[in-house]
Amino acid sequence: MTRSFVNQQQLVSMLMSKSSQGRILVAIVGPPGVGKSTVSQDICQLLNQHKNNICSVLPMDGFHFDDGYLDQQGWTARKGAPHTFDVGGLLNIIKRLSINEEDHIAIPLFDRDIEIARAGAAIISQSSQIILIEGNYLLLEDKPWSDLNNYFDLSIMLVADADVLNMRLSQRWLELGFSKRDVEKKLDDNDLINVKVVTEKSIDADYYLKTESTTL
Repeated sequence: MTRSFVNQQQLVSMLMSKSSQGRILVAIVGPPGVGKSTVSQDICQLLNQHKNNICSVLPMDGFHFDDGYLDQQGWTARKGAPHTFDVGGLLNIIKRLSINEEDHIAIPLFDRDIEIARAGAAIISQSSQIILIEGNYLLLEDKPWSDLNNYFDLSIMLVADADVLNMRLSQRWLELGFSKRDVEKKLDDNDLINVKVVTEKSIDADYYLKTESTTL
């Protein structure tokens, strides 16, 4: 399959056009370190410059299982892998956003400073016509993740070269105070495994966007 690539400005124009017919849910997908959060926030800001509050972002990371539960299951070392997320909770929020019958919907956000998802940390109002749902595993072909696919009106896969991903992931852990040796272990034992899952087990996206900067 030939991939259709777009840039941010093309994507913004496309989303503005599609939203004229009602709310749309857009999956912004990609491996760890590709810049999903940054790109989603940038696109959302550009859209809201066109029309106030037309866009909101729902991050998948808000549905991390709590560390206490991960400890009980023996999953702490693999935090961030597909099985360490509350997929059912994410699906329920997506369903509510798709129906759009409520004045507002509270969503959880993941706080990296304390490694905890905060419930009700942000609000998506009924007036938001474009919902950007960003996360690693939104297009996985296996259940329960594949149940999400029925609700996306459009999907965008972010891609970057392997050396760029490695640099970004290393920077992330170094900035949190980890030693170079511990960073290498985290990448080998978890992050790069998750990169492979996304790149090899996701269905094709509607469009692709390449991220170049090493500082996303």
